[in-house]
Amino acid sequence: MLDSQGTRAFNKADRFVEGWYWVLPSRAVRPGKVKRATLLGRDLVVFRGKSGAVGVLDAYCPHMGAHLAEGSVQGEELQCFFHAWRFNCEGQCTSIPVNDPEQAIPATAAARGWPTEERYGMIWVWTGQEAARPARFIPELDDVETDHSLGSAFEKNCHPSVMMINAIDEHHFSTVHHLPNVLYMQDEVVNDNVITFSNTNPVPTSNAIFRFAKRFYKDRLTYSMCYSYGTVGSVTLGPDFLHFYLIFANRLGADGSTQGRTLAVTRRRKGVLGWLLNRVLLFASKLVGAYFARGDTRVFQTIKFDFKTPVKADRAIIRFIQHMEAQKTLHWGTWAATDDEATDDEATDAQTPNVRAIR
Repeated sequence: MLDSQGTRAFNKADRFVEGWYWVLPSRAVRPGKVKRATLLGRDLVVFRGKSGAVGVLDAYCPHMGAHLAEGSVQGEELQCFFHAWRFNCEGQCTSIPVNDPEQAIPATAAARGWPTEERYGMIWVWTGQEAARPARFIPELDDVETDHSLGSAFEKNCHPSVMMINAIDEHHFSTVHHLPNVLYMQDEVVNDNVITFSNTNPVPTSNAIFRFAKRFYKDRLTYSMCYSYGTVGSVTLGPDFLHFYLIFANRLGADGSTQGRTLAVTRRRKGVLGWLLNRVLLFASKLVGAYFARGDTRVFQTIKFDFKTPVKADRAIIRFIQHMEAQKTLHWGTWAATDDEATDDEATDAQTPNVRAIR
């Protein structure tokens, strides 16, 4: 059943969608080092073996509860400081020094390990119980090698899902950013966890700048958003011959706030000139992200989201909410599945008032 506020996951401070979430930048964990981290209310430990492989485990040793970040990396394993128990990247206990060599290690000695991927300069953790899809967030770059550049970390005083809908709020581009109101965002469901919104309107000809820019587009103005798990959004924009890519990697913080990183991405180009071109493109991508962030921050720091009066221009936002509501949700802190998984019909109806009237 849906809760009294009408949504199960959207704008909820005590739950989140099962999926991939960033825990630390890759460069923050060097080979042979261990770091403590907190993700979505859960204490974790992140370590990197001598070979470079990353492991993410629950933070507390299953023996007596010592924090594993007090320990050290031994080869490819993490050794607890307290009694020198060792764990591999999957959390399996491989050594208990005081054990009789012929005595089997108890199954309960395992620390909980979480699947990880390193992509776009970040360490990502899969929070679910079932097998994970690959951590891919930019459809055009799914199957190619990429370069990346980390933008600044940020915190916003609103829920990540509220921040996410901003990028498909067609009207705000004119009211906040003073750009022509020319977007019409059409959605396409990729799978249960991924939905895209792409502009279908042609390049406007309202002024000389746009008339010049139209030369670089066959038809529509390229601007699309790809949302994964309701909190990771990638932007694709730019002329037909050269697209720019930005990822807004958000996660739920305490009390419903947003903790985020901006990531600039481009396809990898060969040679010295390719490397130099990529540095320019990544820098330019971050400038674009910073421009839009400056205008939106005023809203994110003070908004008390209450979507009482949706209008026709909000149809993309409504589709995002519908898609998010249909995904599996987990409890903050425990990462246990919620007991109110919606049916398809309930997810479709999990919207704000009067949605059906404006379809």
